[in-house]
Parts: sequence; C-alpha cells; structure tokens
Amino acid sequence: MRLDRFLSNLPRFNRQAARHLLASGNVRLDGRISRDGRSEVSVFSRVEMSDGEVLQAGKCARYFMLHKPVGVVSATAHPEHRTVLDLLDEPDKHDLHLAGRLDLNTSGLLLITNDGQWSRRVTLPKSKQPKVYLVETEDPIEPACVEVFARGLYFAFEDLVTLPAQLQILAPRQARLTLHEGRYHQVKRMFGHFQNKVIGLHRLSVGAIQLDPALAPGQYRVLTTEEVASFASA
Repeated sequence: MRLDRFLSNLPRFNRQAARHLLASGNVRLDGRISRDGRSEVSVFSRVEMSDGEVLQAGKCARYFMLHKPVGVVSATAHPEHRTVLDLLDEPDKHDLHLAGRLDLNTSGLLLITNDGQWSRRVTLPKSKQPKVYLVETEDPIEPACVEVFARGLYFAFEDLVTLPAQLQILAPRQARLTLHEGRYHQVKRMFGHFQNKVIGLHRLSVGAIQLDPALAPGQYRVLTTEEVASFASA
C-alpha cells in the first residue's frame, strides 16, 4: 500500500491531512523521514510520527533454511505426513510459508519465510534462478544426457521444451544437475527419457543460497543478511 493511502486510511487522518503530514516531514518510514506518498508500506514497515508515536510497528520478517529430510511433506499442514513446519521450533509458525517445494522423497535445501514478496522473487519463473541438485540413478548415466539436457527436452504434457540444463556426471550413477525452472517431477522425467530411474534427489542450492553443510536432515537456521539480500532484486 502507498504511504499516503496508509495514512488516509487511519481514522484520525483524511487525504488532506495525510498530504500535509508528508509535506511537513512529520512521518518516518522505517526510521527515515518520508515526504513521498508513493513510498511502499508493507506489513513489515515501521511507520511513525516525528514525535515518536508509532502508527504501525511492523512485523518482523523471518527467513530460514531447512535441510528437508526424505519423507517429510513440503506443506504447512497435512492429514497423514509430518510437514516441514513440524520441524521448526518457532513461535507463530502459522505465519510462515514455503518459498518453493520439494517432493516427499527429495531432500535438501528448502527456504521458509513470512515475507510473501521475497518468496515470490525466489520462485518467480522469469527470474530463472539456478537450482542445483545431486542426482542418484538406478542405472549408469549415459554421456548423451549431457548434450540432450543442455539442448532441452520436449515435455508433451505441457507441450514445451525445457530450458537448457547443465549436467555434470560425477560417478557412473551420480550427477550434479542445474535447472533454471521447476516443472512437475522434472528431474525424474528428464532421466526417464533415457529409461533411467532416479532413486535419490537432493537439492544443494537455490540461486546464491547454498545448503549449510553443518545442518543435519531436519535441522534449520536463520538466513544471513547476505543470503536474504541475494534475492532482493531477483
């Protein structure tokens, strides 16, 4: 919401009063005097008068990385399975949501927040944020996969060609795969093109945020300021 609209929506101010407050420099937004009524006010913004009277304290934005274990659902609630929120020992967990998802049998990096704008930047398809996975397969990985994945595969169900993906074969049945999109069961379907079953899938990173190697499955930590900022303009 715009700052001028935020002020005029308060019972004590009308539009004219809001304009006067801004023009006279009597409003602080996140600690700074703001005269621009077009400034954006979110639920995390602190809005106060110049005399210190708080008009909106602002919620605390929260950002976490979780090492998701296999067998835990990427959801905020589920009737049968344990969810990723069940792994968090945090107050007001109902305010949190997932910035992306992982399948039930996929482990690795999962981002959790209460900041909807930030999570949209993480998951926005046009941002093409790289997601890196460690893949284990039932059969040896054919070298031809490297070129085919880089060229893109046709998915008939969606009638589209996948974006170029980078495959690095690490061992006969293990590879590092970098995707720039998130299609339904994409990794399994890509290897399925070569009749090779994926038996293990682990996400290592999303954008510039890498899974902390100190986190055991089921553990989590708060994101650093630098990690949060890495999606500030994605």
